[in-house]
Amino acid sequence: MAIGNKQYLYMQDKPSLLARMKKIEGQAKGIQRMIEEDRYCIDVVQQLTALCAAADEVSLGILQGHIQGCVANAIREEHGEEHIKELMDTIRKAMKR
Repeated sequence: MAIGNKQYLYMQDKPSLLARMKKIEGQAKGIQRMIEEDRYCIDVVQQLTALCAAADEVSLGILQGHIQGCVANAIREEHGEEHIKELMDTIRKAMKR
């Protein structure tokens, strides 16, 4: 949630993020059922693609809050270089997927 007294910007959208995560959980369970029921492979792949897109949207929302909050504050306080490096490392990892 928060470290010490820090409040992260994504927390303002916490109910929406949690609702999205519950939908993703439901999608994952549905895909598991599809595999258990030997459903058509293309249908399973399409659902997996939708699940990945939904997870990406949650990631983007949290990253946006990180940039607008943590990174912007660090830049204002003149020690943003570390936060920018961390952000770029995270984006690189996400893009390699």
